[in-house]
This record gives sequence, C-alpha cells and structure tokens, in this order.
Amino acid sequence: VLSHNLCTVLNVPHDPVALEEHFRDDDEGPVSNQGYMPYLNKFILEKVQGNFDKVEFNRMCWTLCAKKNLSKSPLLISDEDAFKVWVIFNFLSEDKYPLIIVPEEIEYFLKKLTEAMGAGWQQEQFDHYKVALNTSREGLSAWELIDLIGSGHFSKGMDKQSVSMAINEVFNELILDVLKQGYMLKKGHKRKNWTERWFVLKPNIISYYVSEDLKDKKGDIILDGNCCVEALPDKDGKKCLFLIKCLDKSFEISASDKKKKQEWIQAIQSTVSLLRAGSPPPHKEARQKRKALRQRLLAEQEELERQMKELQAANENKQKELETVRKQLEAAAARAAEEEKKRLQTQVELQDRFSLELEREKMVRQKMEEQVAQKSSELEQYLQRVRELEEMYKQLQEALEDEKQARQDEETVRKLQARLLEEESAKRAELEKWHLEQQQTIQMTEAEKQELENQRMIKEQALQVAMQQLEQLELERKQALEQYEEVKKKLETAANNTKSWKDKVAHHEGLIRLIEPGSKNPHLITNWGPAAFTEAELEQRQKSWKGKKTASE
Repeated sequence: VLSHNLCTVLNVPHDPVALEEHFRDDDEGPVSNQGYMPYLNKFILEKVQGNFDKVEFNRMCWTLCAKKNLSKSPLLISDEDAFKVWVIFNFLSEDKYPLIIVPEEIEYFLKKLTEAMGAGWQQEQFDHYKVALNTSREGLSAWELIDLIGSGHFSKGMDKQSVSMAINEVFNELILDVLKQGYMLKKGHKRKNWTERWFVLKPNIISYYVSEDLKDKKGDIILDGNCCVEALPDKDGKKCLFLIKCLDKSFEISASDKKKKQEWIQAIQSTVSLLRAGSPPPHKEARQKRKALRQRLLAEQEELERQMKELQAANENKQKELETVRKQLEAAAARAAEEEKKRLQTQVELQDRFSLELEREKMVRQKMEEQVAQKSSELEQYLQRVRELEEMYKQLQEALEDEKQARQDEETVRKLQARLLEEESAKRAELEKWHLEQQQTIQMTEAEKQELENQRMIKEQALQVAMQQLEQLELERKQALEQYEEVKKKLETAANNTKSWKDKVAHHEGLIRLIEPGSKNPHLITNWGPAAFTEAELEQRQKSWKGKKTASE
C-alpha cells in the first residue's frame, strides 16, 4: 500500500512484480526499514522526474508520521497549520540526520511569522529562549517546533485566526514560492471586459484564479528574461493600470490603488531580473547565504577549538619542560656547591703553583726580550741593506730603460733616413725620365714644335716643383742625420752609465746580478744561476780570484 501510494503521488509507474521479487524471501513478519530502503531507492526514487505535486507528497509523508509523533496536548493552531509548520521545518532544517532546525533558522521563521501578523519582534525574549536552548541541545525537532508555535509563546495577544493566516503566508512564500498575491482587475483578450481575478506571482509564472481559494484557475502568464512591465495612463474609466509584455501576448491589469500598482510592478521587475541572472528566489538565496555563513562560522569555531587544544597541549608540554628544568637546576645547584668546596681546597695549591710559574715566566720573558732586541737590531741592519740594494736595482733599471729607449730612437731615425733615401732615388729617376722625354721632344718636327714647346713649359714647371721637393727631402735628410747623431750620443751616454753600474754591482756579489740581453753563445751555469756572466766577465773574475789567492799566500 505504501509503495503504491508513493508511486501515485510521485507520478511513477508502479511495478508490483518487482516488489514481490524484492521481498520474496521475507517470511518472518513486517518489513524492516533496512530491507525497504534499497527497494525505495531503486524502484521508486530513482524514477522520479520532478513533475509531481510536492504539497501532496508532503501531505502523504505527514499522514504517515503525524499520528505517532504529534503532541497530544492542545495547541493554538489547527492540524492544517501544524502540517504547514512541519513542511517549513523540512525546508529550513539542516542537511543531516536526525533533522533539526538550528536557533538561527528558528529566529528567521519566528521573525517571518511576527512580520506576517503585524506585531513587533521581541529580540530580548528570543535571546533568553536561545540561551536556554543552547545549554541543552543544538536545535529543535519538527515536533518541538510545532509545540513552540502552537504554545503561543511568541504570539501572545494574537488570536488563532491571525496566527493561522501568518503561517499560511509564510508557507506560501517559502514552500510554494509565492512572491506576491492579491486581487486585481484583468482585461480580457476577446471580449475586452474587465474581470476581477486573484493573482499569484511565482519565480517564473503569474497564475490568476477566480478567488483566493485557488480552486478555479483561469490562466497563466509565463515569465522569462524577455518579459517587461510598464505603467499605463488611466483610460476607459480604469485607474492604476500597468502592462505585462511577453513574447506572444500582453496583459493589461488594473490595481486597486497606486501603492498596490507600484508594489506589483516592482515585484514583477525583480522576478524578471532574477530570471535574466539565473538566480534562485530571494528566500532560497537567503537560506543558502545563512547556511554558508553558519558553515563558515562552524569551520572557524572548529579551527579555534583545534588551536586551543594545540595551545593547551603546548602549555602542558611547557609545564613538563619547566618541571624538568627545575629538577635539573636543583641538581646543578647541588653539584655546583660540591664543586665550590673542591675549588676552595685546590685554590691554595694553585696559588703556590702559579707563583712559581710566574717567577719562571718572568725569567723566560726577560731572556726572550733580550733575544727579541738582538733580533730586531739584526733585522733592522738587514732591512737597511735590502733597501740600499733595492735603490741600486731601481737606478740600474732606469739606466737600462734609457739605453733601450736610445736604441729605439736610433732604429726610428735609421728607418726615417732609409725612407728619405728611397724617396730621393724615386724623384731622381722621375727627373731623368722627364729629361729623356724632353730630349725626345726637341728632336720632333718643326710642325709640332709649338705644341711641344708648350708641353715643355709645363714639364719644366713640374720639374721645378720636383726640384723644390728634392731640396725639401734633402733638408729633411740632414735633420734626420742630426737626430741620429743626438740619439747616438744618448746611446753612448747610456752605455757609459751602464758600465759604471756594472762596476758597482760587482762589489755586491751574491745579492744582485745584472739583467742584460742574452748572448748568442752557449749559456754558462754558475753558482749565481744560468747566464749570470758573459765569458769575458767570467775570465776577468777568475783572474781577480787568482790574484787575491796569490796575495793571501
């Protein structure tokens, strides 16, 4: 019976064969929830397409559970109102089993009811109730919520009819997605007459009925993103007119007053804007935001609790560490006291030993200072000799540089003189060539004499220019010879300086040696190093050594 009724309400074809096949081995009594749930999911819920009346479905579920769970105590609301509160609970409850409604959603629902009844919201009264609720549990069940609404705790001073109308209004908004409803006049499309209708605005449709009991439906206005609404001027004796334009049809409607007209225009415009943006209805979007906010706050609270636990564990660890350190300090203080006694005992012995060692170190230090003074004097003499030798080495290098520069200047002058001689030879050859051409020109015929005479004059001029250039070259050659003589004198002076330095260096044998251009003869190796002397210098030194040896004998 349950399966057949569910299939009927959900518009799903009933398959009794599948039902019998699923429970064919169950012969021990009533079917358990564990055995029925797989069948419900597989053969009924998976076939649901969404084209069923959700209110009728909720009413069937209410019929199954209300008799068992609804309170037996008298309530200020009817069974129909209790059913609507139960449906609203299913909409606002958390997505976990067992279902409960948290205090934030209870506050939202009660505010909606109070607003619908036209009463003032008592925030302080709810805060006291919320504190008492949080100390005992996380939220209320559906039946506890019905008891809370039916007890009249938050609707004191209101009659039963006002509470029922408020519950119905909130039910229409949250469950039936009714954004606005009310009586207005509608102009007919065929007869063009004006008829009063009960209009109900939902997120994608406006339905109009004969009366507010919603039994006789007369038509729908399908809304989409292309629809628009605009105000119309008064005409035909009708006031507060506005027009709803759709793709295939337009509807002229007259509100009861300007306030109602403006409210309906704004409500329809907001609905069309939500359709264009693809957003859910305002109450569903608000519920999603409240749920996201609760989840974020819960995550932050869990993170804070985790951090507190970590801090508490870290604090306990620190306490243990401090206790360990305290014990270590006490042990260290005991060891330090014992070591202090040993130190006082050995201090006298160490003082005597240090006195003896201090006297010994004074004597050693005095000897070392004498040795350092002697070494310093020797070092100063050695450094003085090294400085003299470095000075001689620098002067010798300067003399060698002067000699090298003089040789380079001599080579430059020689190259210049050779270039001048080559230019002079070339000019002489050119002059001889011109002279030979002149002789040949004289021997030409008389007819060409005048022309040749002119050419001769030109060549004589060129010859004069060449003679001037020759004289200039001769002058440059003489200047080059003079420069050559000067460079030669400088070279002789540098050679004399080098020879005098060689004599000075001979008195400092073993400390320094001359650096001279290498000889083409085979190198000689002496105790001063390879090629330290030429053969002539070596013979001269051998003679000097032999003479000194003979004199000493």
